[in-house]
Amino acid sequence: MRNAVRFIRKGQLVELRDIEPTAMLLDYLREVEKSPGTKEGCNEGDCGACTVALGRLRNGRLTYEPVNACIQLIGMIDGTEVVTVEDLADRNGKLHPVQSAMVASHASQCGFCTPGFVMSLFTLYQQTETPVTRPQVNDCIAGNLCRCTGYRPIIDAGIAACAGLRNDKFRKNAGDTSGLLAFLADDQDLFIGDDTRFFAAPASLDSLASLYEEYPTATLVGGATDVGLWITKQMRDLPKIIHIGRVRGFDHIEDTGYELLIGAAATFAQVEPWFRKIDPDLGELLRRLGSKQVRASGTLGGNVANGSPIGDTPPALIALGASVELRRGRAARNMPIESFFIEYGMQDRGPGEFLAGLLVPKLAENQIFRCFKVSKRFDQDISSVMGAFRFTVEDDGSISEARIAYGGMAGTPRRARGAEAALNGAQLRDSRAWTKAFTALRGDFTPLDDHRASARYRTETAHALLGKALIEAAGTASSRTRIVGHRERQGDGVR
Repeated sequence: MRNAVRFIRKGQLVELRDIEPTAMLLDYLREVEKSPGTKEGCNEGDCGACTVALGRLRNGRLTYEPVNACIQLIGMIDGTEVVTVEDLADRNGKLHPVQSAMVASHASQCGFCTPGFVMSLFTLYQQTETPVTRPQVNDCIAGNLCRCTGYRPIIDAGIAACAGLRNDKFRKNAGDTSGLLAFLADDQDLFIGDDTRFFAAPASLDSLASLYEEYPTATLVGGATDVGLWITKQMRDLPKIIHIGRVRGFDHIEDTGYELLIGAAATFAQVEPWFRKIDPDLGELLRRLGSKQVRASGTLGGNVANGSPIGDTPPALIALGASVELRRGRAARNMPIESFFIEYGMQDRGPGEFLAGLLVPKLAENQIFRCFKVSKRFDQDISSVMGAFRFTVEDDGSISEARIAYGGMAGTPRRARGAEAALNGAQLRDSRAWTKAFTALRGDFTPLDDHRASARYRTETAHALLGKALIEAAGTASSRTRIVGHRERQGDGVR
């Protein structure tokens, strides 16, 4: 058992033994370390002003990922290298290529948001080897907001910085940094505090199960992209926190040939390429889920376990026929994912029981999948309505099974049973079956009015999304049904 958070700063080992469970990385950087370059803007992971880079070993390779320091618990950075905007320039004052490109492109005005943009582009610089495209830069900075300079010069700076060879000091020191990170990667459970107030990060699945069984009222935290806001916005005091990010192998993803086995701690960034192989719409769904910062931290398991009725992934997982694995102590059980959601704020999970993984079926040759997210902003926004559809079509053109699921239409993500029944057994191109499905869909849900959308808007949108899915399944090219995200040209969904 270890009682100190350990991480790398400026090439040196830092150990923190006395931390509050809810202490954030941003507060440590600004108030303890006195590094004010990282800014506090929204304090909820939306604006990107607080972006820093975390260096980790992924499959033995050093990689730098952007995170929002304002909702990154200080205990969660154990075993990483923390890089802030103050660290980029050389000791002689020579700017990093990203900083130089920002200056040359006149990409800063008031300057408040600039450190966050620099750090996001820094991670793009580190993660790529060849010149980048404008859509790549757009996706990289989708989680960074600027309200005075405008994005064109910032995008130009990103393209220019990543046009040549990557030869900054971080590349040159990669061997030494990797050695330090390997040294920090121990198999000890982390526990700081006492029985009444603690931050814990178990190193094994058995340790996690034992600890959570002992402290069933503790808050489980994956990436803190949701729990972080409980602390910074709802001002909730969470005295007992168990972080799942250090559990060995808990982010493992395996393709069995028929399904994906996904550990609960796998991040959206890790899951995205696997989902894209199942279907392009799944890949695009994850690309639009939050920002690069959110996807580097947030977990697929957390998106399911928090039971939000407007979570992006549950409707898609329900339509695919996914199941969840739950564990309590040494006991484990599986259930269809739609059965996991009971009602708003309630899931089928007992005290001390946690979501351990997901089983996501791949598509059979005769199955057609579509999913659509409707939100006020195209990027980095919560869904107003999320629709997902899987049709199993036989050789004679009949639908032997329809699975239709929506988010934002009820207190939980839920299947449209009436619409499914209207389509099951019908010919895919039979307009009469479509009409019956549209009518049945109106009886499947009674959505609420709220600040994201009215009940009428949600009902009409759900109707339209089902129509779009059927039109495409019947053979119409997505270039005629979509403005972006054309399936015929994968990748153009990024602006």
